[in-house]
Amino acid sequence: MHRREFVISAGVAMTAAGALSSPLGAAWAQDPPQALPQAADAPAAGAEAKPFGFEDVADMARDLAAKPYEYRDAELIGSFGNLTYDQYRGIRFRRDRDPWAGSSDFALDLLPPGAIFHEPVDISLVDEGVVIPVRFDPHMFDFDPAQFPDGVDYETLGNMGWSGFRIRAPLNRPDVLDEIAVFQGASYFRAVSRGTLYGLSARGLAIGTGTAEGEEFPLFRGFWIHKPGPQERSVLIHALLDSRSVSGAFEFRITPGAETVFDTRVSLFPRQEMRNAGIAPLTSMYWFGPTDRSRVDDYRPAVHDSDGLQMLTGSEQRLWRVLSGHGTLQVSAFVDNDPLGFGLAQRARDFESYKDAEARYERRPSAWIAPQDGWGKGAVTLIEIPVENEFNDNIVSFWQPAEPLAAGNRYDFNYILSFAGEVPDSAPISRVVETMSGKAINNPNARTYMIDFDLGLFGSEDPVPQLRASAGRIGHSYLLRLPEQGRMRLAFEYLPEGAKLADLSAVLNGPNGPLSETWIARWTRE
Repeated sequence: MHRREFVISAGVAMTAAGALSSPLGAAWAQDPPQALPQAADAPAAGAEAKPFGFEDVADMARDLAAKPYEYRDAELIGSFGNLTYDQYRGIRFRRDRDPWAGSSDFALDLLPPGAIFHEPVDISLVDEGVVIPVRFDPHMFDFDPAQFPDGVDYETLGNMGWSGFRIRAPLNRPDVLDEIAVFQGASYFRAVSRGTLYGLSARGLAIGTGTAEGEEFPLFRGFWIHKPGPQERSVLIHALLDSRSVSGAFEFRITPGAETVFDTRVSLFPRQEMRNAGIAPLTSMYWFGPTDRSRVDDYRPAVHDSDGLQMLTGSEQRLWRVLSGHGTLQVSAFVDNDPLGFGLAQRARDFESYKDAEARYERRPSAWIAPQDGWGKGAVTLIEIPVENEFNDNIVSFWQPAEPLAAGNRYDFNYILSFAGEVPDSAPISRVVETMSGKAINNPNARTYMIDFDLGLFGSEDPVPQLRASAGRIGHSYLLRLPEQGRMRLAFEYLPEGAKLADLSAVLNGPNGPLSETWIARWTRE
């Protein structure tokens, strides 16, 4: 079973009243973490203790980076060994062990090891600046008798470590604590906003994605979860990342709502020169849609968590790179200087676009990265990996700096990551509503593209289309207004003329410049 299925299926909503009625469980222990480096030395007698914060984690990451990387793995034994998908889902965190019960609008679940989650994660709570490590205890879980008919041998389970955690808050109703975010597996995490369901993921860092050398997956080795105050509307989390190439410190201040916002701070300490680091990576799934429907035999018109990469360049140009299914790995790099934003978006928002009553792809969130400081020169990179079903994430986007990250240096990045139904960019410019493609009717050697833009921002005068192809050529094109649908359709033919790959682009211009975002698509022969 694949990672994304576990994460999507693991959680259930709960009533707020149930979460706030139970005392703190006796299994919370204050043993020190077994594998994490220690923070700064204790203060001298009489000195006031400094509250735990981001620079404490940065000091740990710096110390780790000065040493050889040591991979940690837990031996999953007893009731946690060789779990099936259904068995893993049958292990639930006990609500009476929630350390925040009765003191906050938030709830916290700790997640068990098992199945694909075999790397131990150290978790500590932070209460008014004081760190309280949490020892792993299998008694903090309920085991579904239907999945564990022989019961659970607690004595043999030992300290295998947590696999992550889940945060809940009143999101869609004041009396229900919905899941708002989950951190589990390598450096993956995902979140939802009001009215959305789990879909795409974010990651702490991407290394070597799409390269011939293969991908390296950093791990969040430890988390420090700060207890929210009674009136606080956000949760503060610190995390320590480690990998063969780099160690890093992370800070996430998570505020749920119509947009669930992660105010993010990152410091990286490379162990070796890194030429293929991906900053602020997003990971999603695209199987097929209206541009490539013919290659899949399925009752649904489309299956994807995201249908495009949206970008706002440093020069304030707005780009929309539609996703497509390809037979071979595709890597696209959009060179930029100090980007203002990028993200993977789900624009098709009606049930008829998917007709899937279970997956409900129309409710998957979009995610947007907004840098808060100058990131310099580099490229927004898009990876599209061929897949044959919807059970594997195959789309990755990230920022890749133009210069390698040198060993021994510190690199800081600050950005806001937003999960929401729509990308938070309200500029008055026409956006792409849908892209369709198919074999040209009158020319077997050509392909027809239909790009529907939002009609509402165009006046009575038609814009002027500007079309380009990096290989082959653009054939006949025309504009058509569809007032009942609220769309301006741009149609054109593309003739490959022997090309195996081509990047196509289109923008609708007015007298004073672009009236629409720039549509981009990649055509491949396979």
